[in-house]
Amino acid sequence: MNPALPKGLGYRLKRKGGVKLKNLSIKDKGTFSKFLGKSRHELSVYAFENIYVWKGLFDIYWSVIENSLCIFFKDKIGCFLYLAPLAENRNPEVIQQVFEIMDRVNKNKDISRIENIEEGGLSFYEGLGYTCQIKSYDYICKRGDLANLRGNKFKSKRACFNYFIKHYGFQYLPFSLKYRGDCLELYDSWAKERKIKNQGHIYQCMLEDSRISLKNALDNYPDLDFIGRLVRIDKKIKAFTFGFKLNQDTFCILYEIADLFIKGLSQFIFRRFCSELEGYKYINIMDDSGLENLKKVKLSYHPAKLIPAYIVKRKNA
Repeated sequence: MNPALPKGLGYRLKRKGGVKLKNLSIKDKGTFSKFLGKSRHELSVYAFENIYVWKGLFDIYWSVIENSLCIFFKDKIGCFLYLAPLAENRNPEVIQQVFEIMDRVNKNKDISRIENIEEGGLSFYEGLGYTCQIKSYDYICKRGDLANLRGNKFKSKRACFNYFIKHYGFQYLPFSLKYRGDCLELYDSWAKERKIKNQGHIYQCMLEDSRISLKNALDNYPDLDFIGRLVRIDKKIKAFTFGFKLNQDTFCILYEIADLFIKGLSQFIFRRFCSELEGYKYINIMDDSGLENLKKVKLSYHPAKLIPAYIVKRKNA
């Protein structure tokens, strides 16, 4: 799925000073954490866990350029910068260099771009003459709302939770890698049902991509700072969820998969997990991948705020 890199990426570029791009390894976690910690981030992509899981779908390379950590994603379509360069101060020279690097790889230079720019950085890029366009929103909920489900706005969620408690015998367990195979099997059956209900090509491809990232996350679970839970019914794993700390106030839930035929199971594991995350004020439930049905589900939990992510491109690209 990942083609060999064309000349221009993955070796010392023949340019002033040279820039050596390194293939992302789990051993790079410390370096990434240092740079990610230089600023407070609210977008879920600004975490090593949510970068590394995409290694199965992208060739991921990085370099420190002018004291800025730059992370490049490459697939068969082209190369782009996954995040804004990570540094204490924004540097126009770094932006020029990363576009030069991408242009060496992309036959169509309009593909060259920087994704997941936070709102606070827009004026910097606009001042340099770049175009900023909205990409997506992360949905941020108050943890207390999700843990308590109080009031009329959460009435249906509460009813589903109570139905599950009343009608099923279950075990709620800490996530364990001995259930890795069971989780992948559950995902496959869940995805099969989703595909039946939604025949769209893009949606079905997204389900396949998500499976690849899930497997990568599970394969590297011990080395990534994930926290997760499982639900077992009749000795079979019927739901799992896990995520990671984004900042002191916010925990991100990266995955939640539940048997679609068990009423209230999804609401149960989500509420119980959020109830345990007492040290956090907010739960980031990620973006909606541009899917209207997923957007409705996330809005049904009444997020406290939506955090925008932007794409930076050259003008007229």
